[in-house]
Amino acid sequence: MARLALDQAPAVSLPRRFLLSAPLWGMLAGLLLFVDGDALLRSRWHPATLALVHVFTLGVLGNVMFGSVLQFLPAAAGVRVRGSMLLGVPLHVLFNLGALLLVAGLHQSWRAALLGAAVLLPLAFMLLAAMTLPGLLAAIGQRLLRAGLGVAIGFGVLAALLGGALALALADGWAWPVGALVDVHASWGVLGWIVVLLASVARVVMPMFQGTGTLPARVQALWLGSTLVMLSGAAWWRLTHADGRWLIGTVALHATLFACAALWLQWRAPRQRRSPLLWSWRAGLIVLSLAALALVAGPRGGLLAAVLGLGIALPLLLLGMALEIVAFIGWIELHRVCGRGVQLPGVQRLLPDSDKLGVLLAQLPLLLLPAAALWPSVWLTRAAGLALLFAWLGVWSALRGVRRRANGFLLTLEDRP
Repeated sequence: MARLALDQAPAVSLPRRFLLSAPLWGMLAGLLLFVDGDALLRSRWHPATLALVHVFTLGVLGNVMFGSVLQFLPAAAGVRVRGSMLLGVPLHVLFNLGALLLVAGLHQSWRAALLGAAVLLPLAFMLLAAMTLPGLLAAIGQRLLRAGLGVAIGFGVLAALLGGALALALADGWAWPVGALVDVHASWGVLGWIVVLLASVARVVMPMFQGTGTLPARVQALWLGSTLVMLSGAAWWRLTHADGRWLIGTVALHATLFACAALWLQWRAPRQRRSPLLWSWRAGLIVLSLAALALVAGPRGGLLAAVLGLGIALPLLLLGMALEIVAFIGWIELHRVCGRGVQLPGVQRLLPDSDKLGVLLAQLPLLLLPAAALWPSVWLTRAAGLALLFAWLGVWSALRGVRRRANGFLLTLEDRP
């Protein structure tokens, strides 16, 4: 905790509303799987499949990442977030309403919803960039961390703009090279936005909460530069040639390098903290490596890679962070309400390790997801949907438990003479 700037942390409501929204989207993903059955896991182009993908990428992963960025930048990176008090609620509404319209538009081929999403989602990402990038440029120190976060946010904006254009094309039936554009959009969103952000944040999160070392700055800078150059070049090649192998290889290579480097750091940790966050990241990194292998395995491997990466690996990595952040901001809220001189419950008491471990164990039935992708059947897909629904219900209950325990502590203060 000594490395965190508590006085710079934003109002707790700003990141918390995003982080508490993510489990609701996870439950929606479970409902879609249960209702639509195995049709979702047979083709990447099925309307319901496209809707489900964006439930994960925007609803689940996007909410955790928006909330994490807004908390992490001022508290851990010393970066000022502009307009957080004024723009926090509009940002949350723009992003989640846009995601909801996109999911509905894709699932039901609803033109008006697609048009609305094409406006709201790019606007939400550009608003996030306007709130964060000036502070990233103006801050002093931690240049590698700030560079990684800036690259990630930049790719997020590019992915959102291209996604908005694709939504417009789908709504109006424009004759665009949709396959190539979708591949570029997906690569920018998954590798450029999500994985680069995770790799950048890991430079602080892993030593602080998992007791690991850090990669040499030169090595991480080389990975970041390679990601930026190769992803840009591979995107151009995919758009100008009917060959997506360079793009697929770029995503698989850099995701694998990140996962293997993080696993190596965990293995080499001198004083490893065997916490639920460690196991969440370890499991997520292993599954991410498997997803990268599946991606280069062939046409059918792309769908399996999406199931492993978007349904299990990346949620596990981000879920571990969300559990820590929500507990921490709950403690910050108590600190600000009670002031000095009051003995506060520790962060671990607001969200005990037993609850975190229960949340992670509830993710085990999600192994039904790759099984349903490999052997599509209605009953297996619906079982996976129920597993997904209850797993994210457990996450939501655990995150809400922080607020309940904090409120319970405040009531005990009121009862004191």
